Parts: sequence; C-alpha cells; structure tokens
Amino acid sequence: MLYYLFDYLDKTYDVPGAGLFNFITFRAILAVILSLFIATVYGKKIIKYLQKKQVGESIRDLGLDGQNEKAGTPTMGGIIIILATLIPVLLFAKLENIYVILLIVTTLWMGTIGFIDDYIKKFKNDKKGLPGKFKVIGQIGLGIFVGVTMYLHPDIVVQRNIENPGAETEIIAKGPTNEFYVKDKAMLTTIPFVKENEFNYSELISWAGKDYQSYVWLIFIPIVIFIITAVSNGANLTDGIDGLAAGTSAIIGVTLALFAWVSGNVIFADYLNIMYIPNMGEMTIFITAFVGALIGFLWYNTYPAQVFMGDTGSLTIGGIIAVIAIAVRKELLIPILCGIFLMENLSVVLQVSWFKYTKRKFGEGRRIFRMAPLHHHYQIKGFHESKIVTRFWIVGIFLAIITIVTLKIR
Repeated sequence: MLYYLFDYLDKTYDVPGAGLFNFITFRAILAVILSLFIATVYGKKIIKYLQKKQVGESIRDLGLDGQNEKAGTPTMGGIIIILATLIPVLLFAKLENIYVILLIVTTLWMGTIGFIDDYIKKFKNDKKGLPGKFKVIGQIGLGIFVGVTMYLHPDIVVQRNIENPGAETEIIAKGPTNEFYVKDKAMLTTIPFVKENEFNYSELISWAGKDYQSYVWLIFIPIVIFIITAVSNGANLTDGIDGLAAGTSAIIGVTLALFAWVSGNVIFADYLNIMYIPNMGEMTIFITAFVGALIGFLWYNTYPAQVFMGDTGSLTIGGIIAVIAIAVRKELLIPILCGIFLMENLSVVLQVSWFKYTKRKFGEGRRIFRMAPLHHHYQIKGFHESKIVTRFWIVGIFLAIITIVTLKIR
C-alpha cells in the first residue's frame, strides 16, 4: 500500500525520495527490516498471549534428553511468521503482481490448515489433530490452484530468444544477431548442471500426438501437487527440535530470493544465461519479508525455545518454499536446496518401510535409525540438540552454495 502512495507522490508531486519505492532492492530492504521488527517486538506479545490462553505443547514421551522440560511451551507460534511476512508484503509489494498473489494465497491457505490442526490439538484435546487425509486434501487443493494459475494466467510467462517466431507469437524486441525476444507460455523448468538447461514438461507427453503441447497440464499440475505436498510435509517433519525448521528455511529463503531477483532482472538473466521471467522480481519483496520473519522468530525459537511454530508455521513455510521454487522454475533443484527436508522425509519413509518389511519376513520389526525423523536419531546417540541444529544449518548452507553454483556451472 505504501508503494502506491509513494508512487503517486513521485509521479504527481515529484516528492524527493519517493522514487526510491520504484526500486525492488530498496523495498526488499524495508520489508526485511519491518518483518524482523514485527517478529521480535510483537512476537513477544504474541507469545505472552499464547501463554495466557494456555496454548502449551503436549509432549509425547520419546525418551529424549530435555524433552519433559519442553512441556507447556507455547505453540502455534507460526502466527508470528505469517503476520511478520504478510504485513511488509501488503505495505511494500505491488499487490496486483500474480506471483505476490500466489504467495499470499499460499500463506493463508497452508496457515489455515496448520492453524486448524493446532487448534484441534490444543482446544479440543485431540492429540491427533486434523486427520492426515484432510491435510493432504488441503495440499492437493493448493497444488491444483497453483498449477492451474501457472498454466492459465497470461502474466506467467518466460522470455526466450528464438529465430523465426510464428505469426501469433508476441515479439518483444529483435536481437543483434537476427533472433527475436518473445514471451513464451511454455511450462518450462531448469535442469541443473547441463548446458542446455531448459526443459519443457510437454516433452513428457510427446507420444500423445501432434497436439501434445495442449495437454501439458496433465503432467504439470500433478508435479506441482507432489512438490507442494512433499516440501510442506518435509518442513513439518523437520520441526522437531528448537530452531531447526526456522533456521533451515531461512537459508533456503535467502537462496530463493537470489534466484527470484536475478530471474526477474533482464540484465542479470542475460549475463548468467538463465531464463528471464517477467514480473518475477517483485516476488523478492515477499521472500525477504519471509526470511526476516523466520530470523525474527528464531530469536524466540532457538534453544531453549520460548515458543514452537506448530503446524501453523511448519506447513506454511513448506508450502511457501515449494511455490517459490516452482515459480522461479527451479523445482528440480529442490532435492539439493531442500536437502535437509528430503533427509528428514526419507528417514521416516525408510524407517517405516524397513520396519514393516522385516516384521513380515522375520516376525520382528527392525530399524535403520534409532529413531526417525533423522534429528531424533542423533539425539538418542547423545548429541545435544543445539549441536544437531547447528550442524544441520551448516549442511543447509553447503547445499545452498551448491544450488547457487548451478547458475554458472553447467
């Protein structure tokens, strides 16, 4: 909203300094500062309110050191992350931008699902919370919304250099070597570490006949659903010890902010020889606010935690990360960038699968890890949770660096 006010003042009255709001970097800096302020200053007030309402964490006895001390710690702290993200976005972003709209809807959608789950656990005294099938239905619903929007919305395009465009192709400009800059609606993604790194999802159904490109949504939408479900569940599983999910997500967010900024800047996209995505730069405002909210939340969530994010936070941050990665056409980098989430997910899948298999074959279930998710395995081995979190962060930073390196190494 402030963006529109200062834009009006700049164009109408030529107010000194108002033109700064035209720069994405300036608004991104304001967004991260405000989100940090909201999360740290008003976060304390929210924590006190949760304590007053006795929204405390119920601890299931897993035999872990320090576990009982966490009983009664306020949960549903994801509300802090959501508010500290959305308020700066509403103030500083262009709200008509389709990517910003997608992320606002994602935040409210997944935040609502997580909030209902936490509400049932705390106020209805049902430790199971929202049944898993309803969570999955919610994730599928968001995936359909995001996939259909990406497929149909006219502003979600990429700019490409091609020769001899068709008669109906919208030509933006002509290049110096007889190529044309055009807007392309193709459902493209980026394959890391290869020179010709653009891949069109329609190629997966090329066997369907000459009009196969019109059926690309049959492939694209299920992929979007799978990514959103996998990443949000991965973030949810990672939220098991103090500061792990928030810190890991902040590292991922910084990396995605860089990708969004360079992909939305025609100069840097051309220099790096990556896909230029018009209107993408505005999403940087949302991501920086998101990162600021996560870092501010860490002020109270690091060991010993004064608040837990609950499913209100973990499902939301997973959904946001998934949608950002899909929007910047870097979803194939998720196994690298979100490697911590992947390891946590896989540890649970492998543990449960191996236990069931060995129980059928030997009559006794056996385990790969001492406990799943993976961070609990290290807790049982005797590592203090603050050391586990720090080392997971280091791994997350290493994975983020590898992800950034894919911009140039092909």
